[in-house]
Amino acid sequence: MSVTSRYREAWEGFWREAPEEPGAVFWDAEPALTAGPHLALLEPHITAPGLPVVDLGCGNGTQTRFFADRFPRVIGVDLSAAAIDHARRADVAGQVDFRQLDAVEKAEAEQLHAETGDVNVYMRGVLHQCEPADRQPLLDGVATLLGDRGRAFVVELSEAARPVLMGLVRSPAGPPPKLAPVFAHGIAPAEVVDASVDAYVASAGLMVVASGELPLVTTECTPDGTRIELPSRWLVLAAS
Repeated sequence: MSVTSRYREAWEGFWREAPEEPGAVFWDAEPALTAGPHLALLEPHITAPGLPVVDLGCGNGTQTRFFADRFPRVIGVDLSAAAIDHARRADVAGQVDFRQLDAVEKAEAEQLHAETGDVNVYMRGVLHQCEPADRQPLLDGVATLLGDRGRAFVVELSEAARPVLMGLVRSPAGPPPKLAPVFAHGIAPAEVVDASVDAYVASAGLMVVASGELPLVTTECTPDGTRIELPSRWLVLAAS
């Protein structure tokens, strides 16, 4: 199966309109606050450090470029062609292989794995914004990419993030400027319950090697200048 057309169109619209400047997208915080801490949690569990790294749902590539300074081969993939265009323009040093890929489509995940062999995967905030029918195939795609040797770092908004987001959206002043476009394009974040993530992981033939909680840092602030952070849960996954 391929990702649902409504979901694809929502992300194309979002990324076509997204500004180019760093930090303009709600979740596009600097790597020192995102990919950096995540890599520190993943590294103790990597058993094959020479494997390529795939940033699945790379968006405009901010986090992907961080990994490119630390691993010999990094591939950034995203469902949205507009996102990949952003990522390629921002990668002025040409460090990353950016390409459009639908990880829900089994054949596309298999084709990438056939090219690269086993990989380590980084996936930040992708599952919780998927259509329900796409969630299990997405984790199945992650399992395909990992193979026997790869490890995945997956971080997703937890159930506790939903009321925080809704409080921001329903604020008398309206949603924060960087959050408004997400909902305007029909993207509905934080709609996955925590227990269902574990079920998707198990059904994909994966096991949880490590897990914990860590706020997902955004680029937006409340009116008093406090940076908005959303409750999230991280998992390190491997083939079971």
